Amino acid sequence: MRLFRSGGLTLALALVAGVTAAGAAAAGETKTVSYRGYEVTVPASWPVVDLAKDPTACVRLDRAAVYLGRSTSQANCPAHLVGRSSGLLLEPLTSAQQSTDGLLRRAVTDAGVLATAYYAPGAQTAASDLLATGRVVTKTPQANVVQPKVAAPSVVATGNFAGNAFDTCDAPTQASMDAWRPTYQGIGIYISGGLRACAQQNLTQDWVVANAAKGWQFLLVDVGLQAPCTTYRLRMSSVASTALTQGRNAAINAVTAAQALGFTQRSAIYSDIEAYTSTAACKAAVLSYLSGWTQELTARGYVGGAYVGAASGGADLSSAYTSTAYTHPENLWFAHWKASPVGQSKYISSLYWTNHQRVHQFEGDLSETNGGVSMQIDKNYVNLTAPPPPVTSAGVTGGVASATLRWVKPANVTLGQIIVRSAVGSTPPALPTSGTAVYNGAASSFVQTGLSNSASYAYRVWVKDSKGKTGPGVDVRLVGTKATIGASVASLMYTGSVTLSSTVTRLDTGAKLAGVPAVLYSRAKNATRWSTVGTFTTNASGVASTVQKPAVSTYYMWGYNGAAGLLGTRSTAPLVQVHPAMSAYLVPAAVKLGGAAALYGYLNPAHAGTTAYLQRRSGTSWVAVTTGKLTTNGKYAFSIKPTARGTYTYRVVWLADADHQGTQTASKVLTVS
Repeated sequence: MRLFRSGGLTLALALVAGVTAAGAAAAGETKTVSYRGYEVTVPASWPVVDLAKDPTACVRLDRAAVYLGRSTSQANCPAHLVGRSSGLLLEPLTSAQQSTDGLLRRAVTDAGVLATAYYAPGAQTAASDLLATGRVVTKTPQANVVQPKVAAPSVVATGNFAGNAFDTCDAPTQASMDAWRPTYQGIGIYISGGLRACAQQNLTQDWVVANAAKGWQFLLVDVGLQAPCTTYRLRMSSVASTALTQGRNAAINAVTAAQALGFTQRSAIYSDIEAYTSTAACKAAVLSYLSGWTQELTARGYVGGAYVGAASGGADLSSAYTSTAYTHPENLWFAHWKASPVGQSKYISSLYWTNHQRVHQFEGDLSETNGGVSMQIDKNYVNLTAPPPPVTSAGVTGGVASATLRWVKPANVTLGQIIVRSAVGSTPPALPTSGTAVYNGAASSFVQTGLSNSASYAYRVWVKDSKGKTGPGVDVRLVGTKATIGASVASLMYTGSVTLSSTVTRLDTGAKLAGVPAVLYSRAKNATRWSTVGTFTTNASGVASTVQKPAVSTYYMWGYNGAAGLLGTRSTAPLVQVHPAMSAYLVPAAVKLGGAAALYGYLNPAHAGTTAYLQRRSGTSWVAVTTGKLTTNGKYAFSIKPTARGTYTYRVVWLADADHQGTQTASKVLTVS
């Protein structure tokens, strides 16, 4: 740890704790706090609370203080706290814990101490400086640090529940939870957020799992950015687009916290937006923040909820419920004390959030005793149902320009419809309203056609139940493939051969697909239908090849027909030209003036009845002499009788038809003397 500079630290911590700079100017206004052989230097103004001596003290993060130890007694905390100061919590090191937003943790193994500096927004550096003053003065045996359990999240908050719930700032002890059953069946717990004001020493995954097994239902609360028109030190942006992003980021952090506590998809998480005096700009910021919050939670398979004052956030959300500019929370938890009937508020339309989507905090900040245990609580009536479970065994098998999607519908769900949407690429649509609609119906499979060649697709499959609630999406990805084509020659003589090859790759990684079937297709130049030449297996390099002897000019194309998770593909289709073989014989090669020579030969294939053209070179050009028809065996014959002495060069030309490229003979020279 680095050396302590008392003056700078005192000033920094004094500022974040709300002490004036003048009062903190003296370098001596610090004190040393000791706990289990570990010493830390803190501002002198911070009170020290020893939880061993005062076991019911509330560990409040909204006040500057030093807390020592960990109490197993029920803390005497307020029902509801929002805010954050800077301070320090020193407790026995029993399990590894990560730093989170607003909580900077250090495991001091030599002393067996977990040091947690909590801090107000923007004061992380001061918190780090505070921990840097710590030093071990008395070593203890190496602490037995237990790594937190990494059990898969399994608890849904809440399930189907209509009944009474309470919320309080600090998660109660297990003894208190047991004492308060069966008077209450639900509890609100603060799981995350930079303004969460109680330390939550009891709130662990074990606590959640144990109480879920005893029948408790949970309302999860994130206390983060507040409306820009409030006086809280942690406020969302007044720029709506920025507030939207802030809401998304808050949701990401809240999901991480929920999963660490064991809460799985389908759980609702409520963003705590405290009461505010609404203006147009403030309303737009809050609605945008909650839009981003809800969209991100929905994309991650959770339910976006909001805890609001009925007269502020509740009224603003209700007024914009049908607006397409915002995404309203799926669940609404509103505070309207003494309002009746329970579940209703004059500020919130009775037409909205009617599908078991409401929590009404109808009384608050009161002391209540159950089973001999007293707590400060807010009282709520809950009317909620959970979304349906997702589909299972979702998969896709690619074809050529098509995909077969399959899934298994959840049991014991009255199905409304299966929703499938897609996007090109590797990122599926985040919401049931985004991307491209693929399927809405009740079947367990669907064949999609018209897919693009050499493209990848990402699908998300949702279950909507008969009540209209949509469960978590399940992602399925169809990776595109690509098949190349290579030809050793572009043009060849009849009876000649061409080597055709293809390399098959997957688009996402570029990996070559070895040992897969590659199909070669062909189509004669004058034909309209493709036919299969054969199927060839790619080698270790993803290459398939074959030698072909086309009889006519032919288009060739390679194809890979797809597999589970892989879309089929087709290569381009180049034309391999075939020109006939054409022989030529000149007999004799020299004649006297007045004599004649015969130029004859054969075209293979024969093309009987087509025209052969006799041409003579004139300078640098060829001029037509005469024509003749090919016989049934492809023979042509011309009689040549020049009228002057000299040397003459001849050739015979056959023009292209629908099947073959044009060709000509080699040049033949006739000498006339």
